[in-house]
Amino acid sequence: MTVAKTPETPTLYQRESDYIPRIAAVHDLCGYGKCSLGVAIPVLSAAGCDVCPVPTGLFSSHTAFPGWYMHDTTGIMADYTNAWKGIDVEIDAVYSGFLGAAQQVERIRDLYATYPKALRVVDPVMADHGKVYPTYTPELCQAMADLASEADILTPNLTEAAIILGEEWKGTDIADAEAERIIDALIGKGAKNVVLKGVQREGEPVIRNFVGGVDCDLFEVRNEFVPYMLHGTGDLYCSVLLAGIMAGRDLYEAATFAGELTRDAIIVSTKQPHFQERGVSFELLMGKIATLLQR
Repeated sequence: MTVAKTPETPTLYQRESDYIPRIAAVHDLCGYGKCSLGVAIPVLSAAGCDVCPVPTGLFSSHTAFPGWYMHDTTGIMADYTNAWKGIDVEIDAVYSGFLGAAQQVERIRDLYATYPKALRVVDPVMADHGKVYPTYTPELCQAMADLASEADILTPNLTEAAIILGEEWKGTDIADAEAERIIDALIGKGAKNVVLKGVQREGEPVIRNFVGGVDCDLFEVRNEFVPYMLHGTGDLYCSVLLAGIMAGRDLYEAATFAGELTRDAIIVSTKQPHFQERGVSFELLMGKIATLLQR
């Protein structure tokens, strides 16, 4: 793989002066354990965005805890978003993550149809390290894979990419050429830009994310690997990436900023009590996110 030193990457959203862009955030809401809407709302708000949440489920805690409770919101989603039409809600981006049922993909497509100019950001939250999340059925995994083909920005980890492509997960230690092949295959299925997360090679102290797109040079962003598995880091990365995009940064700048901030948040998290249970701590870094608006 040949990567340009200064990659030519697109600016996917043009920020207009003092205009505050509005984002429909289609994620679950988790009472304890920082993830999903609990991450997306504050992070995007710090970047000067108006976040309109569309809850895909209500969780007592994230699913790494024993005894969690989930309330499926599929039955209310159509009425919920249809009500926006009567009050002239305008949406600049539709940002989806964890889904509670396969039927929710149709509700996201309803938003695409209502707001055809909105940027489509799909974080296909369904699996990691070779394991599918406990609430995900084969039907839901297939529906998420179908939705991935409609994304302007798709942000899978390696496990999710394998599911979308109908392939076997090969672990996190993959070569540059394999990362390029995966990105090309996802673009071939319809995604316009792909951020492939979590390439980690044995013995290396870095984690790599690879980025490519229809009108984007392929490039790699490396960050120091902090050796902790924390719930919510994927949600944080994608939310910060979108924060950069909505602030008018190009894809290279946004991906670089998201990687650095996620690394910093993991370091902050290690200083908190019970941090491996609570999830990623980003609160002390909100000022850094706000600096995206300074240019």
